[in-house]
Amino acid sequence: MSQLIVLSAIGTDRTGVVQDISKVVLACGGNIEESRMTTLGTEFAVLMLVSGNWHTLNKLESALNKLTGDDLTIVIRKTAKRITRSDRMPYAVDVVSLDAQGIVFNLAEFFASRDIEIADVATRRYSAAHTGAPMFAVQMAINIPASESISHLRDEFMELCDRLNLDAILEPVKT
Repeated sequence: MSQLIVLSAIGTDRTGVVQDISKVVLACGGNIEESRMTTLGTEFAVLMLVSGNWHTLNKLESALNKLTGDDLTIVIRKTAKRITRSDRMPYAVDVVSLDAQGIVFNLAEFFASRDIEIADVATRRYSAAHTGAPMFAVQMAINIPASESISHLRDEFMELCDRLNLDAILEPVKT
């Protein structure tokens, strides 16, 4: 019987950290189902969903503890398969603006107040091509209740974006 764990790791960015973690997962018989890995400042962060039988996951927990040290912290948590809700519609949100405090908070507050699930968020800060102005981009995957009026939601969302001076798109995910 397959079980799932979520593995999170953060530590000083260095060559080989992905290889070290994935080697332990493979050696213990685990399978990486999903993962997100990125460099943030001088740190490297990993989120992984790993599957295996109970014996595999026990071995994995023990083996990963050996990787933990001054420059790497690993946390493991048992989880279950996410149940896909058929009463939700998957949508994508793309936002670009001049960098300002509170953009992610305002977007999250808008969606949370309407019982809209945020499934995934990615943000990045960058310099505008010609002017060098500090820019901020947000990409979100959200799940909207089927009972929600999309046209009304889109109008309210665009009003928020206009107030905050955000250039945004809210569109269905096309599979």
